Amino acid sequence: MIIIIGAIIVTVSIIGGFMMAGGHLGSLIQVAEFVVIVGAATGALVIMSPKKVIIDLFKYTLAALKGSPYNKAAYEDLFKALYELFMLGRRNGMIALEDHVMNPQTSSIFTKYPNFLKDHHAVELLCGGLRPIIDGKVKPDQLKLLLDTELDSMEEEHHKPVDVLTKAADAMPGFGIVAAVLGIVVTMGSIAGPIEEIGHHVAAALVGTFLGILISYGYLNPLAVNIGFLGLSELAYFRCIATAVVGFANGMAPIMAIEVARRGLSSELKPTADELETVLKSLNSPAPS
Repeated sequence: MIIIIGAIIVTVSIIGGFMMAGGHLGSLIQVAEFVVIVGAATGALVIMSPKKVIIDLFKYTLAALKGSPYNKAAYEDLFKALYELFMLGRRNGMIALEDHVMNPQTSSIFTKYPNFLKDHHAVELLCGGLRPIIDGKVKPDQLKLLLDTELDSMEEEHHKPVDVLTKAADAMPGFGIVAAVLGIVVTMGSIAGPIEEIGHHVAAALVGTFLGILISYGYLNPLAVNIGFLGLSELAYFRCIATAVVGFANGMAPIMAIEVARRGLSSELKPTADELETVLKSLNSPAPS
């Protein structure tokens, strides 16, 4: 929603200022120029991007319009799920977590937190971090390297759509110049015509340059930055999971493993120690087996 509000502010400010200066809105409506600029940029985007990156860019754009789901409430649900899971493992041994880790969709713990369960990447990271410990495939002190490698791979994947969108945005002024040059070519073909017609063609060509710059700096570059922040918020959520899992696997008490993860959060998302204690006390009783 915040992106839409920002786009409206940009549009209203520019069009409003133009009209206040005596301009006519119809002068800016040049469909041919828009087709040249946006069509060329879209084609360049397709040329430079693998299929997966284009799909990820589309997904991240939709996600950016909705806003980051990783708010304070999401972290509270995460901490409660981790606490129940860790307490079960501490009381009954790591083997007691096997059913929950192998079948998270039917887990009596995870199903209490549907928003967390819907985030399949987060569920995979949590279960994928605990599974090798339960199976005895890695030692607890080796788990950090395992999860850090996975997080690094996720971070790299997040950067690719942002890089592609940034490059497309940076190219928009150039495509605006292309549209302007084509407009001048049309103008030269009408050079012997009425002065009003020549003026119309020149104005249309200038609008091409205007649109290229506006789309780049007013919309696409800010969108790329927003998607970048969205990726960082997702990565911070995953790092929180990894930190808690590593702490618990290395022998920390459940509450301490979660406390270490809590301290790594940004100030706007980090619950205080008292708030965390209250959230965990709200859990009714021992975790189900």
